[in-house]
Amino acid sequence: MDKRMRKDAQAIVSASIKAVQPDEAVARALEGREFPGRVLLVAAGKAAWQMAKAAHDCMGERIEAGVVVTKYGHVMGPIANFDCREGGHPVPDENSFAGTQAALELVEGLTEKDTVLFLLSGGGSALFERPLIPGEVLQDVTRQLLACGADIVEINTIRKRLSGVKGGRFAQACAPAQVFSIVLSDILGDPLDMIASGPAYPDSSTCLQARAIAEKYRLGLTGETWALLERETPKVLDNVETLVTGSVRELCRAAAGECRKLGYEPILLTDMLSCEAREAGSFLAAILRTHAREGKSLAFIAGGETVVHLTGKGKGGRNQELALAAAQGLDRIIGAAVFSVGSDGTDGPTDAAGGYADGETLAELKGRGLDLYAVLADNDAYHALKAVDGLIVTGPTGTNVNDVAVALLRR
Repeated sequence: MDKRMRKDAQAIVSASIKAVQPDEAVARALEGREFPGRVLLVAAGKAAWQMAKAAHDCMGERIEAGVVVTKYGHVMGPIANFDCREGGHPVPDENSFAGTQAALELVEGLTEKDTVLFLLSGGGSALFERPLIPGEVLQDVTRQLLACGADIVEINTIRKRLSGVKGGRFAQACAPAQVFSIVLSDILGDPLDMIASGPAYPDSSTCLQARAIAEKYRLGLTGETWALLERETPKVLDNVETLVTGSVRELCRAAAGECRKLGYEPILLTDMLSCEAREAGSFLAAILRTHAREGKSLAFIAGGETVVHLTGKGKGGRNQELALAAAQGLDRIIGAAVFSVGSDGTDGPTDAAGGYADGETLAELKGRGLDLYAVLADNDAYHALKAVDGLIVTGPTGTNVNDVAVALLRR
């Protein structure tokens, strides 16, 4: 492993994630706000605890009570009198359902003078859920969607119709109270009805689109599930105000700034990356091969969210697979590396935020008896990268604004 490149990669990851923490963004959104009646807080998503903590720091006892539902390992301590819970992600579980039920009970019986401060971040689709079908059936549908190669908009179009809180239905449950929604975006282009499946935003998708997605990916659905796909979601909500406070654009800008500090010339390729993870990794490696003979240090940055089409039974995530897929193209290029991380600190069902590969990775894999193509076919990037010290581990970060991948060339 190229230790200098690895050190640079870690510095870029740390600086990028630090720059997109939600504390300041939530404070900005609440600055100057006055709420006439009771204020209750509901926070859902991977960044829910951090956002709730920031809101409490700003408003203190003005918030009467709160329910926070986040991913396992993401609650970092008590917050006043808030009920902080953890649940399953990316597949919802009984704790996800119980936390959501607690939030629904909190907002019962409110008046038009009251306000629900709704703090939403990526991961909310799994963590904030009241299924309209048996929980185990919803879990099966979720697993099918995650494995079939569908993108996040397609996945959430289906999930909205199977839920009692998604697609604007949580805002309906809060009525006649006003909902002030502060959102950390984890979807390209910031479509408010798709972030965490839009619990407090009118749904732009249609039943026809939902059915087409189910047919496209040949989902195995029960008759009850098919019937719910024909049930339309709210198209108008008059009790909601929404602010987006963070997105992948800020993540890319932060990465570029740190690259510049380290002596690289940053080049933003896109903040709308959306393709197969291994294709993105191969492409970034190809870019470095093209520029390998140039005499200056370069950093090519791509923000967004890739997908993995599961063909094996291994362990990994999209960012790890992206990095590992770059190893072939990087082979024996001196001073070249590709790394990719999820800003929330977790990549797929693993404890890693992402992965790293450089010009020495392929040889190191072979030296440990690992065949790159076999590993990718089994979607086992986690164990392969772990064997060559290629995992990037940050722990839960408290934010969630998509992923960033960087291709570095040091000269």
